[in-house]
Amino acid sequence: MTPRFRRQTLCAATGLTCLLLAGQASAHPHVFIDGGVDFRFGPDAKLEALEVTWRYDEFETLYTLSAQGLELNDAGGLDEEDRLALVRQLSEWPEDFDGSAHPVVDGVAIPLEWPSDLDAHLVDGRLQLTFVRRLSTPLDMQGREIDVSFHESTYFFAFSVTDQPDLFGDPGPCSARVVDFDPDSNSDELAKTLAKLGREETPEIANVGALFADRIVVRCD
Repeated sequence: MTPRFRRQTLCAATGLTCLLLAGQASAHPHVFIDGGVDFRFGPDAKLEALEVTWRYDEFETLYTLSAQGLELNDAGGLDEEDRLALVRQLSEWPEDFDGSAHPVVDGVAIPLEWPSDLDAHLVDGRLQLTFVRRLSTPLDMQGREIDVSFHESTYFFAFSVTDQPDLFGDPGPCSARVVDFDPDSNSDELAKTLAKLGREETPEIANVGALFADRIVVRCD
């Protein structure tokens, strides 16, 4: 399963990045996704799982349903039988699934289990997918900070955090904030990277998507 989102210019997605795109019309991602990440805690502020949301626009909702052989009903929604069939089909994750949510603590990547509990619904005419990434080992967050980058490593998909993160369970004295991608934060490196991105090829720049990522930071005091 690979999400297919509307094709649009990087200008519409990142504002000031347009200034870097003059003469580089081919240097932009192919797929745009909005959504976010919520955090599930167990006892004593131990982080157990990330709950990820992806949200399609209206056009790509119809495209995706068509690709799965499904149609909207007369009310503009999905019959329950079709919705459950879609969940089964989309639960077959590709072997190279990149995850989109990349947690780091003290500079060390936190391993996650394979996606589970996928669900799919139409929300205001848009297909919304939710799924869970459990931590391989629950993480004691007391006095610590976790930084979750919301991106796909090749930048073929551009992810944007549009949902404020929620903390579920027993988070204790934890709080979350969104750190939006700043196109001026590293303009020289960004411009050089964009220049290398071709429209019909996967870039060979390691983890290039991280350069453009929105992030969510959770701090537990």
